[in-house]
Amino acid sequence: MGFLHRDKGTELRFKMREDLFSFGDDYWIEDSEGNKAFRVNGKALAIRDTWVLEDASGKEVATIRERKLSMRDAIKIHVGDQEAEVKKALIGLGDRFHVELDGGKDLKANGNVLDHEYEIKQDGDQVAEISKKWFRVRDTYGVTVKDTVDPALILAITVAIEAMARG
Repeated sequence: MGFLHRDKGTELRFKMREDLFSFGDDYWIEDSEGNKAFRVNGKALAIRDTWVLEDASGKEVATIRERKLSMRDAIKIHVGDQEAEVKKALIGLGDRFHVELDGGKDLKANGNVLDHEYEIKQDGDQVAEISKKWFRVRDTYGVTVKDTVDPALILAITVAIEAMARG
C-alpha cells in the first residue's frame, strides 16, 4: 500500500494527548469512537530517538527515527516500503515543516504546532488538520485525516512534528 489511496470522501478522526512524550514515550491513539487505534511505542534504549507506530493488534505500521547529525534536524519515517523525511523549514512565519515523500508528492505542515493548531497540505489541498477545537478535555487534541491519504503516515508525521517542536 502506498501513501495515497485512490477514492475520495470521508475523513478519519483520531484523539491524541498533549503529553505524548512525557510518560516513557508509549501512548495509545484513539479513533473517533474512543477505541484504541494505534500505539506509539518509544524505544528507550535506542541511541537516536525512535518511535514505532503499531496498529491495535500490535503490528508495526511505521517507524519514526530522529536524525540529529544532519545539517538540519530531520526525522525519517518508514511506512511499509515507503519513506518520508520531516524537516523544519528555516524561514517563514509560524511553525513550518516540509515532508519529503519517497516517490510521492511532498507535504507541507504549517500553523501553531505548540498549540496543536496546524494543517498538513499536499499540492495546496489540505489532507489533515491537527486541532484542539474538537475536544473540551484539557491536554487533548485531534487529528483529522482525509481518506485520500494513509492515516498511519499522517499520524507518524504528527508524532515527528511534535518531537521536533519539543526538541
